[in-house]
Amino acid sequence: MQVSVTFRNTGSESWFKDYATERLSKLQKYIDKPVEAHVVLSVEKFRNVAEINIMAKGINLVGKEEAKDMQLAIDNVIDKIERQIKKHKEKSRDHKASPNRSEEKGEPRTAPAPFEEESRLRVVETRRVVLEPMSLEEAIITLEGSRNRFVIYRDINSENISVIYRRDDGNFALLEANS
Repeated sequence: MQVSVTFRNTGSESWFKDYATERLSKLQKYIDKPVEAHVVLSVEKFRNVAEINIMAKGINLVGKEEAKDMQLAIDNVIDKIERQIKKHKEKSRDHKASPNRSEEKGEPRTAPAPFEEESRLRVVETRRVVLEPMSLEEAIITLEGSRNRFVIYRDINSENISVIYRRDDGNFALLEANS
């Protein structure tokens, strides 16, 4: 990792540079590509500002933090950069593992094991509902007249959102939300 340190409005103190370089070396385990880091340490009135710009192949991460103490500012900005790196890694991992990518290449998808299928629940259908104001009796009539399993409506009396559905025994169950 190439590290360059710039000092603004402050003297060039070697321990600041050594501390920043030491802390940046801990980020090396997350990035395995050639990395260039530029650190700017500045003092503005009573604030110590640490700014780090990390450039690697395909990644440009920028973090800026200010604190009363320069060491604290460096620690905070390193933590911020570390979170950005982890987020970037997670995004690239999710992107590579996307099921659509294997279908595009013509590779057959293998069926997941039964345990995996239960652990990866997903939304397969989304519906937008317009909440109509109605009474409980009107909601029951609407439910009986449709093929839907439930009706979501706004109660006329209380203005709360309610859901009514048919139970397995043939009776109805009502869910009321307090809003």
